[in-house]
Formats: sequence, structure tokens, C-alpha cells
Amino acid sequence: MQKDIDKYFMQIALKEAYKAFKENEIPVGAVIVSNGKIISKGHNKKEKYNDPTNHAEIIAIKKAVKKIDDWRLNNCEIYITKEPCVMCAGAILEARFKRVIFGFRDKENGGFGGKINLLDYFDDKIIIDSGILEKEAKSIFEKFFEKMRRGG
Repeated sequence: MQKDIDKYFMQIALKEAYKAFKENEIPVGAVIVSNGKIISKGHNKKEKYNDPTNHAEIIAIKKAVKKIDDWRLNNCEIYITKEPCVMCAGAILEARFKRVIFGFRDKENGGFGGKINLLDYFDDKIIIDSGILEKEAKSIFEKFFEKMRRGG
């Protein structure tokens, strides 16, 4: 049951990643869920706004806190197509999410075990689940970089 729910929300995060892909942004999508309902979505917009902090997770977090009028997202889950980088993992910890679900590990930049695990340095009680629609999430990521190598 939970796995089906996770796949459902990850498919929506993948749609966000496809939006980024079409905008020539690194294809990462994020969806924030509270009590089974989507409260925000985001995809990378670093290039569009020339801002290195405009990652999918940060955009989704900013929308969510504005919507619920509280910076604490401790009743929320965040679905992300790729393991969050250290910056985004830090923001997720600061926002006090109860659960993080992502598609595939990022061995170069991942902040929840791929490269480094920020949870080793904090007492936060956060559930991390990975591998949800991993193949699909990794595929769009790889296609993006193949496209960039061919000249975009």
C-alpha cells in the first residue's frame, strides 16, 4: 500500500523533472505532501534565474511554507527524483520533514548517504526511503546529460 502511494507521488515528481528537462535544466523534480495531499511542487530553475540555490527541493519548500504559513514541515513528506545534494538535505533537515523519498542515489553530491550522510551529524529523526521509481528517475537524468554532451 505505502509503496503504491510512494510510486504515485514519485510519478508526479517525475513530471516536474520532465518540465526541467524541457527547460534545459538538470531534470530534478520535487513534490511535498501533507496528510496525503500535495501542497507544493518544484523543479530545477538554476539556469532560468541564474541562481545556484534554485533547486527543485528549495523551490518546493519555499512554496510549502508559504502555503501553510509555517517553516516547520514536520507533518510533511518530500518526494524527489534524485537524492538531495548537501544544500537541499540541510534545508530538508531544517524544515523538519518527517520523511524523504527519492528515486536514486547521487554518489557525487548526495547528502543522505550517496556522498555524505548529514544524518550522521544531526539528531534528527527523519525517515529516508530510496529506490522509488529509480530506473525512471535515473533514465531522465542520464538522457539529459547525453543531450548536453551532444550540444544540447
